[in-house]
Amino acid sequence: MDRKELELYLNDLLQAARFRDYCPNGLQVQGRESVAHIVTGVTASLALIEAAVAARADAILVHHGYFWKGEDGRVVGQKHARLKQLLTHDLNLFAYHLPLDAHPDLGNNAQLGALLGISPQGRFGDDELGWIGALAAPTTLRAFAQTVSARLNRVPLVIGEEDCPVRTVGWCTGGAQGWFDAAVAAGVDVYLSGEASEQTTHLARESGVAYIGAGHHATERGGVRALGTHLAERFGVRHTFIDIPNPV
Repeated sequence: MDRKELELYLNDLLQAARFRDYCPNGLQVQGRESVAHIVTGVTASLALIEAAVAARADAILVHHGYFWKGEDGRVVGQKHARLKQLLTHDLNLFAYHLPLDAHPDLGNNAQLGALLGISPQGRFGDDELGWIGALAAPTTLRAFAQTVSARLNRVPLVIGEEDCPVRTVGWCTGGAQGWFDAAVAAGVDVYLSGEASEQTTHLARESGVAYIGAGHHATERGGVRALGTHLAERFGVRHTFIDIPNPV
């Protein structure tokens, strides 16, 4: 398909224009005009770019791209190495940050909720990026954490009493531990995100609401993979999801 056609479709599908984000969403680095093979991954690291080159991809689609607010604008060091590979091999780079978190079906939160068996019931936070839902049946924090570990293939950080009952879950993938207060106010039994900060432990202990840090990378694999599969089914392009392991 045509690069411009792909960009317009993604921008419309993910409603990119409505988000005030920390980076530009959409086409970040221009490559060849024709796109027949798309590689997806969480972050546009050098390892992902090299894997996409080896796979003979025409475009890379990621959640974490480049040109973040406040970053050094000089093209030196690792930024130079990454951009050099993209430009040398005429590879397009598409990146969608908050729009990919928020999509009701293909987004990171939607995919994580489905993976963990949570039925969505509401939203909270800026742009309603935080989700609230319920499990099919009450369980314990210990059992729910075991489900998270098994389905994300990663041992999560768990703060709370292992035997405390869990039915309602608040969640937001990635680095959304700052929304823990809002989740507590919403009345959930446990809040799940990717990371934890020093104050996260104190809030969990004092509020009685458990916290699970399931990994920034691990919680954000689902959205971009689902989006790539959607593009393959709709437009007949080839799609390859490449997971570059990241313990964070």
